[in-house]
Amino acid sequence: MQQLNHNSSTPPTVYWRVEGSLLDLTVVEPVAFFTWNAQTFAERFRRRGQIFLMALLRPFLYSTNRKFATRAVHTVLRGVTRDRLDLLGEEFFLYKLKPRLKERGVRKVQELVQSGAEVVLVSQGLEHVMRPLAQHLGVKRIVANRLEFRDGTATGRLLVPVIRPRGAFARIREENPDGRRAPKTLARQLNISVEDLRAAVISAERRVAVPTRPIVHFEGQRQAQGFSVRRAFSGKHVMLIGVTGFIGKVWLANTLLDLPGVERIYLLIRRQKSNPAERRFEKMVEDSPVFDPLFERYGDRLPDFLREKIEVIEGDVTQPGLGLNAETARRLQKNLDLIVNSSGLTDFNPDLRDALATNTDAAVNILEFVRSADHAGLLHLSTCYVAGEQDGRVGEKLTPNYNPRGLADFDAEREWRSLQELVKQAEERAESEEVTLGLRKQAQSKEHAARDLHGAALENQIRKNRVRWLKTYLTEAGTRRAKELGWPNTYTLTKSLAESLIAKHGAGLPVAVVRPAIVETSVAKPFLGWNEGINTSASLSYLLGTYFRQLPSNESKRLDIIPVDAVCSGMTLIAAAVMERRHDTLYQLATSVTNPCDMGRSIELTSLAHRRHYRAQEGLESWLRLRFDAIPVSKTRYNRMSAPAQKAIVKSIQRIMSPLPLKKAPLVKTERSLERLEKLIELFEPFILLNEHDFAAENIEKLSYALVPEERDIFAYDTRGLDWWEYWINIHIPALRRWTYPLIEGRPLEARPPRDIQLAPANGDAVKTGTNGATWRYS
Repeated sequence: MQQLNHNSSTPPTVYWRVEGSLLDLTVVEPVAFFTWNAQTFAERFRRRGQIFLMALLRPFLYSTNRKFATRAVHTVLRGVTRDRLDLLGEEFFLYKLKPRLKERGVRKVQELVQSGAEVVLVSQGLEHVMRPLAQHLGVKRIVANRLEFRDGTATGRLLVPVIRPRGAFARIREENPDGRRAPKTLARQLNISVEDLRAAVISAERRVAVPTRPIVHFEGQRQAQGFSVRRAFSGKHVMLIGVTGFIGKVWLANTLLDLPGVERIYLLIRRQKSNPAERRFEKMVEDSPVFDPLFERYGDRLPDFLREKIEVIEGDVTQPGLGLNAETARRLQKNLDLIVNSSGLTDFNPDLRDALATNTDAAVNILEFVRSADHAGLLHLSTCYVAGEQDGRVGEKLTPNYNPRGLADFDAEREWRSLQELVKQAEERAESEEVTLGLRKQAQSKEHAARDLHGAALENQIRKNRVRWLKTYLTEAGTRRAKELGWPNTYTLTKSLAESLIAKHGAGLPVAVVRPAIVETSVAKPFLGWNEGINTSASLSYLLGTYFRQLPSNESKRLDIIPVDAVCSGMTLIAAAVMERRHDTLYQLATSVTNPCDMGRSIELTSLAHRRHYRAQEGLESWLRLRFDAIPVSKTRYNRMSAPAQKAIVKSIQRIMSPLPLKKAPLVKTERSLERLEKLIELFEPFILLNEHDFAAENIEKLSYALVPEERDIFAYDTRGLDWWEYWINIHIPALRRWTYPLIEGRPLEARPPRDIQLAPANGDAVKTGTNGATWRYS
């Protein structure tokens, strides 16, 4: 039987009981699967015990009250997260239920769907299992048992109405491929009213709660309506610095796709030894997947489009005047409307010389170039983590001479000069007789020297040791000074110094400082799932996909991840605002306030994403790995039970076996691996364990809100709509597996067909870039 709506213009609604027609499914089976795949080993055994107890009580409970018995069975899921139930529900259907589907019943449901009927699947199973079944059949709505959740965690209580199992003789009476039920009949069988049945219908799509907050202008600049990005960029000349970086490439590609009205984009690129700037850009366009959408849109016309829009400028931001000759500098200063500085050294603890030159000196040089320009503004990319060692809300206010410890006498410019002097003294010390003597002894003591290293060979070895000594000394000195002042590493120290110098010397100039949080995989542009490099959280997420389980972290601390295309959308809005002189001084692009995801959830989602990957593989290795979920633990437990304790055991074994006449010490490789793991954890501790930051991102939202309606779909900044389950499991971790994990493992990325574009004119003449007489030729 089927129920037809009275309105003939709407499709008929058909209620279809799953049990009997499509599956022979008990209430206990999926619940047992969920409990046996809990996050921790202890939790798995505890919940298995509860299931065993339920199995003993089940006959009595069902004979007494089937609805109460159904509620009782689901209490064992108390404390399981919605994220885990959604993933395991999909897995249970795919690997357990799908092979058992009854073909005749499936065909009948699909025929109904194709006829235009609105089918509603009704089942005693949980919604987490019924959703993937419905999606497999093309059904859009379901009635299923639903758990109550608080803060994303199940309370163990079923919501009303409770869909109780069929009666004891239902297998005999209702074992046929037709599961259609009239609403009255179905309501009577479920012991609920028809109104309750209709109210229990829910979508077969995952439900995502989008946080909503009003925009309140307590302070700062109120953005007037009528803001247009296209108008702001139309006919403008923009220079991008840092195009070879992750953010720079994506911003360039997105700008070329979305804003063809921009007049000219100059790319300031540094020469690498014998590799000129033009060749670096050529190689990037040919090789990087970022430019795939441009190739798809323009095809054979792409060379002409790029020739029209792009000009490569060879320069060096670490040099005064950006390393440009006078003629080129003056031309740019006259024409430029905006400079976008996305350059920077993102290594956490690099050589202090490199960090100062790239993160601080370059910012000062660019600012001076802007001061000399006729009308150019500046968008400078920093990082949210300049906040350093502090907890709580981090506002959007640029503070001169900021330091996390709040030292009253701290002067950023004096600190900058002091660090430069430290570098100079270190370089002089590296050449001193004292250090040279130590380096000579070191060279002669090496096993490969065979005690007869002398002459030019010895001096060459000393020179190599000197370079290594100086790099190590300045790396440790930078890290030590950063931590003394309250920053976690040299990267955040030098980025913060740059901000303070911009605040001091950029007064009166059209400058906006932009602080992104941890920039990760794209959700839409240039395409779904783009990532590259290993300088962000890739190495940590890779670790959680191994047998490593216990990550020292603060479960409630918010891990502030933001997709790269959200960052680039924000940069485009801010760039337009700077050119129209309606910008704020500081913008944070972050999710910890607008759409928070804490460390506990981040770790579980990462483990679930790895589980999905390994579940689809074959072999013992994959079978074992999918059972090793990572868990957040205290630093004390980590030291007692994880890498530090394991390393101590390894060293004890080595001490015991050292008297033995072995050619090679045992477990050396294991010890080195554990040492690398310890260093990795130490590197990430400020971001996963310490410093509970909440980065406000209100200025960019106000700017986005001011957009003209016709541009909101393409240029609006939105992080509230991010579904972290979908992002982590279906986008971010798969992207890392494709683009980043191979680099960590020393494997090549997947092969791509060679791509050739020729930007030289048809007659084969070279194209002039207008810079130092260099040419730009593609082949």
